[in-house]
Amino acid sequence: QNLIITYTTLMILLSRIEERKAIIGLYNYAHEMTHGASDREYPRLGQMIVDYENPLKKMMEEFVPHSKSLSDALISLQMVYPRRNLSADQWRNAQLLSLISAPSTMLNPAQSDTMPCEYLSLDAMEKWIIFGFILCHGILNSDATALNLWKLALQSSSCLSLFRDEVFHIHKAAEDLFVNIRGYNKRINDIRECKEAAVSHAGSMHRERRKFLRSALKELATVLSDQPGLLGPKALFVFMALSFARDEIIWLLRHADNMPKKSADDFIDKHIAELIFYMEELRAHVRKYGPVMQRYYVQYLSGFDAVVLNELVQNLSVCPEDESIIMSSFVNTMTSLSVKQVEDGEVFDFRGMRLDWFRLQAYTSVSKASLSLADHRELGKMMNTIIFHTKMVDSLVEMLVETSDLSIFCFYSRAFEKMFQQCLELPSQSRYSIAFPLLCTHFMSCTHELCPEERHHIGDRSLSLCNMFLDEMAKQARNLITDICTEQCTLSDQLLPKHCAKTISQAVNKKSKKQTGKKGEPEREKPGVESMRKNRLVVTNLDKLHTALSELCFSINYVPNMVVWEHTFTPREYLTSHLEIRFTKSIVGMTMYNQATQEIAKPSELLTSVRAYMTVLQSIENYVQIDITRVFNNVLLQQTQHLDSHGEPTITSLYTNWYLETLLRQVSNGHIAYFPAMKAFVNLPTENELTFNAEEYSDISEMRALSELLGPYGMKFLSESLMWHISSQVAELKKLVVENVEVLTQMRTSFDKPDQMAALFKRLSSVDSVLKRMTIIGVILSFRSLAQEALRDVLSYHIPFLVSSIEDFKDHIPRETDMKVAMNVYELSSAAGLPCEIDPALVVALSSQKSENISPEEEYKIACLLMVFVAVSLPTLASNVMSQYSPAIEGHCNNIHCLAKAINQIAAALFTIHKGSIEDRLKEFLALASSSLLKIGQETDKTTTRNRESVYLLLDMIVQESPFLTMDLLESCFPYVLLRNAYHAVYKQSVTSSA
Repeated sequence: QNLIITYTTLMILLSRIEERKAIIGLYNYAHEMTHGASDREYPRLGQMIVDYENPLKKMMEEFVPHSKSLSDALISLQMVYPRRNLSADQWRNAQLLSLISAPSTMLNPAQSDTMPCEYLSLDAMEKWIIFGFILCHGILNSDATALNLWKLALQSSSCLSLFRDEVFHIHKAAEDLFVNIRGYNKRINDIRECKEAAVSHAGSMHRERRKFLRSALKELATVLSDQPGLLGPKALFVFMALSFARDEIIWLLRHADNMPKKSADDFIDKHIAELIFYMEELRAHVRKYGPVMQRYYVQYLSGFDAVVLNELVQNLSVCPEDESIIMSSFVNTMTSLSVKQVEDGEVFDFRGMRLDWFRLQAYTSVSKASLSLADHRELGKMMNTIIFHTKMVDSLVEMLVETSDLSIFCFYSRAFEKMFQQCLELPSQSRYSIAFPLLCTHFMSCTHELCPEERHHIGDRSLSLCNMFLDEMAKQARNLITDICTEQCTLSDQLLPKHCAKTISQAVNKKSKKQTGKKGEPEREKPGVESMRKNRLVVTNLDKLHTALSELCFSINYVPNMVVWEHTFTPREYLTSHLEIRFTKSIVGMTMYNQATQEIAKPSELLTSVRAYMTVLQSIENYVQIDITRVFNNVLLQQTQHLDSHGEPTITSLYTNWYLETLLRQVSNGHIAYFPAMKAFVNLPTENELTFNAEEYSDISEMRALSELLGPYGMKFLSESLMWHISSQVAELKKLVVENVEVLTQMRTSFDKPDQMAALFKRLSSVDSVLKRMTIIGVILSFRSLAQEALRDVLSYHIPFLVSSIEDFKDHIPRETDMKVAMNVYELSSAAGLPCEIDPALVVALSSQKSENISPEEEYKIACLLMVFVAVSLPTLASNVMSQYSPAIEGHCNNIHCLAKAINQIAAALFTIHKGSIEDRLKEFLALASSSLLKIGQETDKTTTRNRESVYLLLDMIVQESPFLTMDLLESCFPYVLLRNAYHAVYKQSVTSSA
């Protein structure tokens, strides 16, 4: 039958090639050019092309002599085909494929008289019947059985598959062939009736079959996953189930593209993924528990089949020598089998035995055979059963291909992709979406060794489709996770402290005011209301998202990996990579940085959102076996760098830019001041109100949140950026020193000569610029100290033992330690947020400034003179209205209190670079500064001495800030009584002004 169908199919396909005559003509011409003569068989080939212009008509004539043989073979299907072509209700009533319908027989082996026919392809049988009866159509008029088979096949399908996606429309072709045959009006009417039946009923009949098979395969897969031992006795059920499901899926695929649109609903199956999934589950069980099946059937063959066959052979009345030898070899082969062979992993091969069975059938089926198989039906039944049992031992993979190969999807890629999209869109079906990538593993089974060129084309298609499906699944899961994260961020946002202000104010108003006649504002819903449910049936959006996510994650987590054309795909890695990309974009997006308006999210609010996001991502581990910590490490570590792996800006670069370009720039412009008492930068009342409140971005909680987000790496980058700005200011200061180098050199040695100092001071230029630049440096260093303190607090919480070890290490550096070694320790300490006597980041920034044209001695001199310049310039601050000290903020509104930090840090860094004595230079600075400030104590001009006491306090601040200076040293230069009186005066002035 298969030979005849292959021949018929080949001829029909040949007739469909429009340019066939031109192609064979070109072939002959090429043959002449290559060999110098035309192909000997070319005339016959040409004649065949002409003769088979209408292939079926020609073959109907050809097959007249073979009618009897062909019709006999077809009529032998009268028991098999109708039994396979039943309705879903009949299957249901018979409890087909059910293992639990009869518990008492659950362990009994599934048997049949016609084992190979139970899982025979329905598609193949319909081809045999349709094409067979077209070729020997005469039998339709004389045999009712043949006519019934013919009609049943015509009613079941509208088209048959010739090869892959090439189809044959059976009703039209049969009608066109029979219309020219006299006396075939009745057959033509039969065809028309069957066509109507096929169009109106076939779709719904197959839909119901698929519906039944979904539940039947689910039950079968569930029972077998719980009790895989049943795969032994019930193997036939598994292959029947796979074959039935495969036939229905292929029927749908073939007809969906070739049916009238009016009945389209029957050809759109949104639940097809579920059926394919259960097929894949059964295939996986067979592959996984193959050794279980082998053990069962090896024992079956040796312990039962061999014995029964031996008895049948012994009871044969006539048995020629050849047949006797073959049957004895069957018995001997089966008897020699043992379970130990399975345990030792021995490879079985029964192909020789199966070929002998074919030989035996040939010997016993000829007309004058002394042993006729037709007379010994029990022998035939037994041998068919034995052959099935041998396949269960050595050909499980081939059996899976034979009964459940769906490689035809490779050639229906548009329908394949549409089914996949429908599966993802339907929440109840998304758990089965993994079936589509798994189907791509079938594609290579449709290739053939005689056409190796096709392997690459089909292999590439299987890889691209598998990749696309897994990518889409991961994207869908990522989108669901993102939606859940958005919801959770909104919920966590409701818990932010800023939202409780309204609730507190309402509570205060209730206590202080009596209820007026008018109703007040409606009470705001408190966080957590969304969790209170009056009814279990109420489903929130979050519930729907979680349900959809769990369904899809089941699919992604179904297999750890799959091999498609020697390439391994890992579905979970697709999800991991998509989560990494989305998490990165979300973190940067949640900063809400707007370059035009210079707005950015508060670090604490961003941290809250990131934590909410991370909590959701951590919960993904409940659904899928992925390492979410790896995602966090990859993403969050990248965010501590200036740019991420894709070259995009990170939160580190965004916050660094914002603090430098927006907050600290406004400090330089006099709109913001650093309040040491509050350890924060605070907006000053000005005409143009700022768009942001500096305190909300720089207080302790915000700086700690920033440290949590950026981590030690990010804070190091922030420090380096701050130091770059300081180094540019120091470069400008050095230029100003060079301009005044002569005057400053004289002032350095004349600090005990007041008149000379006064005269020299008048010759100095850019005094205000020096103080302003030093103040800017002080502000930047104050901001850095806030950042470092926050980092230390955060690290002390996360890694207390490591931080205490670093602290201990730093505190016990011997004084005589080499400076390079000490700087390494300081660098380690600074990275942990610990304050150091000498700031290593500042040393690195300033040491990179060394110019080639100036000698080290000259550089050292400029550094010394810079300190002199700052010391002698301090008295000019007293004339500034803004220089007044405020006890409430423990500083000055024009930020000159930051000079203390700037002077100490700059001196320490510069004299470390130039290998000078930091203490000596600071003593010199203190002597110059105190003598200059004492001089303004003798001034009588109220304008120049307006804030004299406030400026005096700078000396105390400088000493307090310095690890190198002491109060005893200050007392020797500047009487403490003056400081005490200055503090008294500023506090008294503060009380007066506030009153």
